[in-house]
Amino acid sequence: MKLSGVRVACGYALGLLAVALARPTPRSIAAGMAVAALGEIVRLWASGHIEKSQRLATGGPYAHTRNPLYVGSALLAIGFGVAAASVWVVLAVVAYFTAFYPAVIAEESRFIRGKFEAEYDAWAREVPAFVPRLFPAGPRASRFEWARVARNREWRTALALPLLAAVLYLRAMI
Repeated sequence: MKLSGVRVACGYALGLLAVALARPTPRSIAAGMAVAALGEIVRLWASGHIEKSQRLATGGPYAHTRNPLYVGSALLAIGFGVAAASVWVVLAVVAYFTAFYPAVIAEESRFIRGKFEAEYDAWAREVPAFVPRLFPAGPRASRFEWARVARNREWRTALALPLLAAVLYLRAMI
């Protein structure tokens, strides 16, 4: 199984563990969902720019970080940790990201560099791999399209947020 497959499977397992360990309150859920919503906004923005394996996305959030989908995912996970109101959930999320994301980002960077070498190198010189820069840089060649968001199936994550909030709310009532 590829690293991305293991990462996704472990992510689902982490989600179940996190719900079991969660000790949410209405206040923690509201605060956490605000952070998670910001993460989903970043993911939607990025999904509207990316055409996986077809062309290099360099516009929108890709002019701030080379991995905005992962930045958005990190914000989603942080939001979940805040909503869960459990130090164990936060530690599990940090361990998960530490274990998987550096290797996944390196693997994807090698793949993208191999496919779009000259473009990638010019973009990578100006745009950081993960921590976003404040002002955009690089070629900024891609443009946002809602059709890409649909093709990239980001709607699944967007629909999962209210479901997650409901699960945590029910967990708070138990």
